[in-house]
Amino acid sequence: MVTTFAASAVLARRPSGLQAVLLDMDGTLVDTEDFWWEAESELLAEYGHTLTAADREVVVGGPMGRVVDYLLAVSGAPLTADRLGEMINDRFVELVGRGVPLRPGARELLDELAAEGIPAALVSASHRRIIDLVLKTLGPERFAFTVAGDEVERTKPFPDPYLLAAARLGADPARCVVVEDAPTGIRAGEAAGCRVVAVPSVTPIEEAPGRTVLASLEELDVALLRSLVPELDGQSR
Repeated sequence: MVTTFAASAVLARRPSGLQAVLLDMDGTLVDTEDFWWEAESELLAEYGHTLTAADREVVVGGPMGRVVDYLLAVSGAPLTADRLGEMINDRFVELVGRGVPLRPGARELLDELAAEGIPAALVSASHRRIIDLVLKTLGPERFAFTVAGDEVERTKPFPDPYLLAAARLGADPARCVVVEDAPTGIRAGEAAGCRVVAVPSVTPIEEAPGRTVLASLEELDVALLRSLVPELDGQSR
């Protein structure tokens, strides 16, 4: 189910305690989930195993360690986890090198956050070299900083990446909004105590307390983001 909201002009009049917006990358801002799936499917096919749509629902959203363990278990491929992870990342880099499409509404949302002076951080389960490659399309100047999956001890679905991002921004997690597309990232944002906006890409997402589900980033703007975080103690930002 997709939540329907009042006009942005009405939402903009509501006091807000929003401090920061923390955004996922793959499947949320850039349409790369198909690239990951293509890389994984092609590699496993080379070892005689065909992945199914059910497998895709398990691996979507990462993190790489969990994805690799699952793929090795279902395929029996004669590879170490480190080697398969390296091969998937290498194949993904080849595919991304051909160009990275943005999700509808992504550029407009990032532009509006910058124009309104709302800090934004990119928080991804992808490794640093992948993020830096995709940032050539997204623009590194759009983010205060980025957090990569190989830079934290525990990545999504643990809350650590989002807690780290909030701390680096000097923000209260409860006054941050996380924007995600997959269950793994949504669990991470909610475990961190953030409000979550879910914009599903591959796997359907159900509504839940503290979670807003939209059909597209085109439905998300600063007025809506501000409306999700109540003003605290008479202080808004």
